[in-house]
Amino acid sequence: MKLTRSEAREKIIIILYQIFMYQNNKIEYNIDDVIKENININNEFVNKSVNGVLNKKEELFNIANKYLNKWDMTRLSKIDQAIISLAIYELLYTDTPDIVCINEAIELAKKYSDDDVVKMINAILDKILKDKE
Repeated sequence: MKLTRSEAREKIIIILYQIFMYQNNKIEYNIDDVIKENININNEFVNKSVNGVLNKKEELFNIANKYLNKWDMTRLSKIDQAIISLAIYELLYTDTPDIVCINEAIELAKKYSDDDVVKMINAILDKILKDKE
C-alpha cells in the first residue's frame, strides 16, 4: 500500500500527536515503534519528517511562538502543535513547495481543529513565508 503525500502527512501528525502526548505525560517511547504502530509500511517521507520535527521541536516551537499573538505553542492542543510543527519544518527544511506546505496544513487543520485554529495556522504560516522570502 503506497501512501500519497497528503495521507503521509496525516499519519505524521497523528504520530507526532501521540509522541507529544507521551512527552507531556513523561511516558517512555521508541520513535520507530510509534511510527510502526501507525503505518505498516516503511515510508522514508514519514520517517524523515517525524524525526526532523522531533529533532527540531524546540526551534519549531520558538519560531511559531514569534508569530502567535499573545499565545504560546504549549497552550495549543497537541494536534495543533503537530500540524504547525510539521508545516514549519516542511517550509524551512524541505524542498516541498511553500504553497503545498501551507495548503496541506490548512486541510489538516480543517479536519482536526476548529475554524479559529485554521485561520491562526494560516496566518502563522503566511508570516513565516513572508519572512523566509
